[in-house]
Amino acid sequence: MDKETGVSNKADEFFQMFRRGEEFTKDLLKENEKLRYRIAELEESVERSGDEARTKLYEERIALFEEEIASLREKFAQVEEENKDFASKYIEVEEENNNLANLYVASYQLHSTLDFSEVLRIVLEIVINLIGAEKFTILLIDDKTNELVPVASEGITTTDAPRVKIGQGRVGTVAKKGDSYFSENLEHTGKIDMLEPIVCIPLKIKEHVIGVISIYSLLMQKAGFSNMDYELFNLLAGHAATAIFSSKLYTQSERKLTTIQSFLDLLKEKPKK
Repeated sequence: MDKETGVSNKADEFFQMFRRGEEFTKDLLKENEKLRYRIAELEESVERSGDEARTKLYEERIALFEEEIASLREKFAQVEEENKDFASKYIEVEEENNNLANLYVASYQLHSTLDFSEVLRIVLEIVINLIGAEKFTILLIDDKTNELVPVASEGITTTDAPRVKIGQGRVGTVAKKGDSYFSENLEHTGKIDMLEPIVCIPLKIKEHVIGVISIYSLLMQKAGFSNMDYELFNLLAGHAATAIFSSKLYTQSERKLTTIQSFLDLLKEKPKK
């Protein structure tokens, strides 16, 4: 079930709660009408009776009022519980809307430029701001050497991040198999093994892996991953890979065109006399 369907279902639950509230109000009015009708009958009978009947009437009226109060308290408790449920559902719908907005913005940003450096910067911002990663690297596969080469990083100097052979360590294994890795232990530690990240996401175009995102630590306030985080990981695995690959090809082609154009310009120059 996709996100839009999930939000639609929650909206249906939202309106169903309003309908239940309307039905409850109608039932309550009907009960009050019955009680008042009964009281009117008793008052009418008292007018034809003496003091003893009048006392009995008052006792019955008190009993009816107590019954009405008890019923109202019970109904109030039910409404209070439904209001709590309604507030909880409302918060869930708001969170779903925010998540959809974040996913849309992230996807739009990834495909808003063909500049390779700018795409890498956007990916870094998504991983930092939306996922909450503190230290991580982006590595792309060099087809000539069959190695993962660091191209961008946060909290780690790119030059200090080692090249990783395909199949080497956790990072190389993810690049080889194309399956995401999530460590069960996300605690913050001072030690970092560049081959053993806590999270490693393959950057894939269909089934072809072009690189990985290796996360080594999360921000202190980040205790774990939410459903939103996993949606972002899926987005990064596909959309980020496409954006990076396209921008890299475009940048390379632009450089080649510039080189060719410069060469043609040299050929067009008239020889000096």
